[in-house]
Amino acid sequence: MKALSEQLSELAERARKVEDVVAAAREDNRARLETKQRELQQSVAEGKARADQRITAARETERKRWNALHASVDKWFTELRSDADKHRAERDVRKAQRRADMLEEDAVNTINLALYVLDQAEYAVIDAVVARADADDLTQHS
Repeated sequence: MKALSEQLSELAERARKVEDVVAAAREDNRARLETKQRELQQSVAEGKARADQRITAARETERKRWNALHASVDKWFTELRSDADKHRAERDVRKAQRRADMLEEDAVNTINLALYVLDQAEYAVIDAVVARADADDLTQHS
């Protein structure tokens, strides 16, 4: 397992990549966005594989919780992407505008979910550091 500092660095790097995607969207650089989308599909698959490996190594109770969480999140994103693919070919302007509005709202909601998960991750990091300090104190006093 990676050290917390390494994971936080990786998280910061990924946040910078999201900023690049937003910049490409502002520049209306469709080719760059489509390239990034293909790269992200690979990254998501690799991230899922890494998470699955960590889940396999976890205790049974934790494994069930993480599996349920991953399944739920995967299902949600799969449905979002499936809906987007179905409607991408629409030529009706009003429908296309409405679909774009919905996808923008989905993006906002996904960002809000990511921020919530980041807060939870920060809490978990603090919890782990405090638990380690408690364990070290007990070790020193025994």
